[in-house]
Amino acid sequence: MEDPTEPQIIVEEPEPGYRGPIRIVLALFLLIIIVMWTFSYYGGKIDPEPKRIHSKEEVLPSNIVLENKTVQIITHDDFRKLINPLDPVIKQTADSIAALSCDANRVCQAKAIYYFVRDNYNYILDPVDKEYIEDPKEFLKVGGGDCESGAILLSSLLEAIGVTTEFVFIPGHALIKANIPEAQKKYKINDYVYLDWTCSNCAFGELSLNVREQI
Repeated sequence: MEDPTEPQIIVEEPEPGYRGPIRIVLALFLLIIIVMWTFSYYGGKIDPEPKRIHSKEEVLPSNIVLENKTVQIITHDDFRKLINPLDPVIKQTADSIAALSCDANRVCQAKAIYYFVRDNYNYILDPVDKEYIEDPKEFLKVGGGDCESGAILLSSLLEAIGVTTEFVFIPGHALIKANIPEAQKKYKINDYVYLDWTCSNCAFGELSLNVREQI
């Protein structure tokens, strides 16, 4: 029989060897979750995407009145004569796209406008040796046109939300570049975001290889 007055010797058993690796794996897993959550949260704040791309029916005013507007195109600079960001139809359309698609983030709003034009309008070639340039409101209502007409609309909508744009002309084609200082570098070429609305699979700031080689 044990003597209760004798001191008891407590022997600690070592933990099973497998517990160490399990703890390391769990710690790494938790760290990965934290990093992914942080990246998702702050990445979304820095470079947000539009909630969705809206259709023409959702954002276009119902009372678009087309004007018999003619502009003589002699040089490339003459295309700017058709840009009219202060036209009530253009301004209302741009504001609707921006408000429905994004919070108060100009990069997100610019993305929404680009995707709206890219996804809702059809690229239509002009007849051979003929050049017809639509007024932006005509392009809005008709639903398509050539590359220059779409570029004019895209420029008008972007400038209606305060984004400065310029035309870029390459042989047989026209696109625009937008000055958006707060946009991430991954979207930019020489400090500008280049946008080609005719490229149906180009994301914001992307260009087809053929176009990119010529700018």
